[in-house]
Amino acid sequence: MAAQSKKTQNPKPASHHTEKTNEAIKAFDPVEFSRKLMHVMEHAQPVIRDLIDRYHAQPKYAPSLTPLDPLHLRHATAEFWGHYMRHPSQMVEMQLKYWEDLSHLWQDSTRKFLGEKMAPHLTPDPGDRRFRDPVWTENAAFDFIKQSYLMTRDWVQNALDQADDLPEHDRQKLEFYTRQYLDALAPSNFAITNPEVIKETLKTGGENLVKGLENLVSDIKRGAGDLKISTTRPEAFVFGKNIASTKGKVIYRNRMMELIHYEPTTAQVHKIPLLIIPPWINKYYILDLRPDNSFVKFALDQGFNVFIASWVNPDKRYKHVLFDDYMKDGLLAALDVVESVTREKTANVVGYCIGGTLTAMTMAWLQKKKQSSRIHSATFFTTLLDFEGAGDMKVFIDENQIDDIEARMKEQGFLEAAALQKTFSILRANDLIWSFVINNYMLGREPFPFDLLFWNEDSTNLPAAMHAYYLRHLYLRNDLIKPDKLIINGAKIDLSKIKTPCYFLSTREDHIAPWVATYSGAQLLAKNADVRFVLSASGHVAGVINPPANKKYGYWTSAAKLPATAHEDWVDGATYTDGSWWTDWAKWVKGQSGPKEKAPARLGSTTFKPLDDAPGTYVKKR
Repeated sequence: MAAQSKKTQNPKPASHHTEKTNEAIKAFDPVEFSRKLMHVMEHAQPVIRDLIDRYHAQPKYAPSLTPLDPLHLRHATAEFWGHYMRHPSQMVEMQLKYWEDLSHLWQDSTRKFLGEKMAPHLTPDPGDRRFRDPVWTENAAFDFIKQSYLMTRDWVQNALDQADDLPEHDRQKLEFYTRQYLDALAPSNFAITNPEVIKETLKTGGENLVKGLENLVSDIKRGAGDLKISTTRPEAFVFGKNIASTKGKVIYRNRMMELIHYEPTTAQVHKIPLLIIPPWINKYYILDLRPDNSFVKFALDQGFNVFIASWVNPDKRYKHVLFDDYMKDGLLAALDVVESVTREKTANVVGYCIGGTLTAMTMAWLQKKKQSSRIHSATFFTTLLDFEGAGDMKVFIDENQIDDIEARMKEQGFLEAAALQKTFSILRANDLIWSFVINNYMLGREPFPFDLLFWNEDSTNLPAAMHAYYLRHLYLRNDLIKPDKLIINGAKIDLSKIKTPCYFLSTREDHIAPWVATYSGAQLLAKNADVRFVLSASGHVAGVINPPANKKYGYWTSAAKLPATAHEDWVDGATYTDGSWWTDWAKWVKGQSGPKEKAPARLGSTTFKPLDDAPGTYVKKR
């Protein structure tokens, strides 16, 4: 111990460290810091006054309109505590185990502080970026903070798991909101317990906190009084220049969508055209971000004649719009135009997310009308047809919550884009909320200009009638998989009657359309149709936007017909392939696309003349 003590008191390393520290850390000037802080507060005062005025201007709602339980957790919480009132010994046992584990952690942390090397009791998940700074592991105090947080988090989650007689929806609700609460309380989210923030504060003399306050004020202004966290730099992107820049023309426009016809990049194109139906929850250009990650450009380079729908951003005039309208004035109208331009009576259709749900509903409608040949093949990207296992989205959907959403939409006629964006952000709070709180407001940095996050912020409104129908009949009642239960555009539909060849792309870490749920939908279509099911790594967006040049995520395929269970049967028989699934899809859809012919010399036709350059006008409306 004496030798060790002597070693730690060696003056040279200490002196060297002090010099480096003095070079790296500015002398803290409290007067200058106060001056900068006052300057920021002067700019913040109008924002604060506006918030106060808005608060006092709020109507005094009747108690019946101001629920004390806006998340409708009262019943679920009562069920949880009811379980432990019936099993008190279970709670006592868990409490004793928690205090025993915490005592051992405290003892080992004390020994680590005194210089001993101690193995950790708990480590963060491999993908958890909150504790990536080495100080979280090397420093005994921060290591204790980290491990005690992880221990407490696991204890709370275990308490939920042990309450095994909870109704399933109550359990799902409690698990989701408990996870949000625990994520919010992570020590990385507080300046005083985040080593990266502490280092930056010492290094800059507190300028990071001043800049962070400026960023906070700017984001409140940007949200018109609500906090709208900046996740990217919108000014860095210009439509048609560095985003949505694939060359094409808008050749058709109606109240629901603009149809874009893209300029071929090959001398010949496949005879059967390709029509893409993106989701209308966000803008279409998720499939045309930059040239190097544009699915549209990839499809053009494979020799396809490509069209895409760009949906309108609805306002109160669209209050009564239904799925029927998205079918009639969306997919069916697009098929009519594509047929007129190409003189082909059929098309290969790609549907993404809710665009895929619409595609399946339209295929069932066409099957009923004996017009199924209008769609030659269908590709589904992360598409739910069976909504039983729809994951965390189900947390927001029950009769009470749908009633609240309908009441909210009643006056304005739509669900505003910001509300939906917040919901999707909550589903991935650590990535889309807390990481930016730390970066923007504690470290005082600007977010990186990231095209995917620019698109993520560019949400659209949803028509009131359509959205209420979507939530109640698909998510809540799961009517889409029930034969002849839904009437769309005047006809009862049955997905199991579809005979069109299908390519189903799902993603392993999807938090919006869990792959096991999409697999169930693929099984339904496989009753009469030839279905190829492919599972990509990553999530709902990154797993789809995965160009071959990235060499980032692989995918799984299986030659077997879709077996009974996804996790056991299909996964056990699947083969993993490095690289993008795009090449697998291109090979499959080429087999559905007929021979090649000379590429069209012009876009559109004499009937459907170009109206605008791509990306058109609808995409620019926020």
